[in-house]
Amino acid sequence: MEQCSFERTNTTRAMSYLSRLLSLICFVFTVQHASAQSLQPWKKGYLDIHFINTGRGECAFMIMPDGTTMMIDAGELNPTDARTLSPRTAPLQPDTTQPAYAWIADYVKAVSPTPGIDYALVTHFHDDHFGGMYKTAIRSQAGKYCLTGITGVGDRIPIHMLVDRGYPTYNYPVNLLQKMEEPAAANDGELMQLKNYIAFINYHTAHSGMIAARFKTGSKDQFVMRKDLAAYPAFHIRNIMSNGFIWNGKGEETFNHFANTGGLLPDENNAGCGIRVQYGSFRMFFGADIQGIVNYGDPAADDMESAVAPVVGPVDVATTSHHGNRNALNINYIQTLRPRVWIQQVWSSDHPGHETLIRLTAPATNPFPHDLFATNMLEANKLVIGPALENAFKSSSGHIVVRVDPDGKTYHIIVLDSFRRGQQVKGVFGPYTAGANG
Repeated sequence: MEQCSFERTNTTRAMSYLSRLLSLICFVFTVQHASAQSLQPWKKGYLDIHFINTGRGECAFMIMPDGTTMMIDAGELNPTDARTLSPRTAPLQPDTTQPAYAWIADYVKAVSPTPGIDYALVTHFHDDHFGGMYKTAIRSQAGKYCLTGITGVGDRIPIHMLVDRGYPTYNYPVNLLQKMEEPAAANDGELMQLKNYIAFINYHTAHSGMIAARFKTGSKDQFVMRKDLAAYPAFHIRNIMSNGFIWNGKGEETFNHFANTGGLLPDENNAGCGIRVQYGSFRMFFGADIQGIVNYGDPAADDMESAVAPVVGPVDVATTSHHGNRNALNINYIQTLRPRVWIQQVWSSDHPGHETLIRLTAPATNPFPHDLFATNMLEANKLVIGPALENAFKSSSGHIVVRVDPDGKTYHIIVLDSFRRGQQVKGVFGPYTAGANG
């Protein structure tokens, strides 16, 4: 490859003791056997959202009630970088026999009801969300692009529609095409991946029938069910924000939160796309990497969370924006969304920041019932924060599946072992009642 049960008897006390002992053994065996069971496949009418954990970035895969599928990001850090190989970064999971994009593709093929991906959304252009270029990346058989992150997944599984925040011009709020051609870009893995990503789009729109499109902020019709739309009128996806534009809650109207930056260029994280998924009473928000803590001297536009929160409103499940980093999850955002379940996609030892964890768990800042789940929790962060970190989470390792029942009134959280091949169940939590915190 080119590089780039037992029946109880009461006859005697001894027999009674033996019976109890055998019953206990039977119970333990049953629990252990149950814990090794594979995830039950998706069924029509259910909404499944898988948070696929490779330790190399974010990736979510959604199966809508009619079987329409959608991938949200497919991150891949540079596997040759010293930081990636250090204790500051999660190990590649389940093992190192193949790259992260290949593990994502294998997982999707195992759980998806259809052979392709109907929609793929790249929220923003950071390596842990769409892949980063590195010298040993393998070139596609077509020879037109290298395989990393979303391009690697898309090379293995056909994507019907690929959506991002900039297609086709990539010129707002920063002209990325121009930056891509600057000499310094050659040393920037994310800009080189953007160039590689565009080559991937150009090839597949020309040869494979893939459609590429820009994210339509405010729309409720960009990501629609393709198999049986009429059967599930209680399901829809609302596009909340992208490029600093935020839905204002009316029709498809938006406002530009980046209008007053004081001349400073906004951060790529705050330019990212976010969606709210609704199925009956159930709501979930994907906040990508938006931020909510404004540092001294930074523009107020850096607080995307406070601008977004009112139109998102209360939800049942939310991702911890920016992986729970120190500049995210302000108090206003936490108390406005007040999800019953927070899902944190972790790959770094500073996910979450200690102060962020306090805001999420202290009764004064988060008085609402809440459970926290994380894909990874690194030993380095456990050593720094201590028991407060470990005690805060219902689960701190594995793939996380949100499974919403057909009526949209209840849901479960299922944790799978990400260090084993296949979808092996580690724990089931719930049922939760949709709208409980709203």
